[in-house]
Amino acid sequence: MIWIFPALAGLLIVYFAMRSSRFRRFAEPVLSILVALALLSAFVVWMRDGTGESNDSDPPPFTQNRPVILPEEIALEGLQFIRNRPDTSYRVTGTILNKSAANLMNFNLTVTLQDCPDDACKTVGEDTALILARVPAGREQTFETFFTFPARFGIEPAAPKWTTQISNIRGVAAQ
Repeated sequence: MIWIFPALAGLLIVYFAMRSSRFRRFAEPVLSILVALALLSAFVVWMRDGTGESNDSDPPPFTQNRPVILPEEIALEGLQFIRNRPDTSYRVTGTILNKSAANLMNFNLTVTLQDCPDDACKTVGEDTALILARVPAGREQTFETFFTFPARFGIEPAAPKWTTQISNIRGVAAQ
């Protein structure tokens, strides 16, 4: 609602500049200086905002010297890869077991699909999903997600081989 005042002032300046050449000669330099000062002050505020130090004593979230949870402390059990629609998509279900002393918040799960007929493996594709899993320390939880691989429609891998990798783990210390 406060924007109405500058809008009305702008309309009045334009009206008077159109009506009076004396006003125009006075208004143009004054408005140019005001616009330059406004841009300069906006630049100073922008620079200060980016380099200002916060007074918070708490560190930013998820910054730690040592990760709270290591990849070895998370186990994925009972993974099932079920072909979905479209044909290049797979629905993945399983159980996450948090073997750490911290509470798990989320992690990235990277899955690589290989087609290995006659032990000659050819990589079909790789996809990564963010798994949002709030698993307390020492507990387990089921999960479901989807992965998409660049395969041709209707052609399923003859001997699929799945490889998983856990990364970017976020957790918080158990209370």
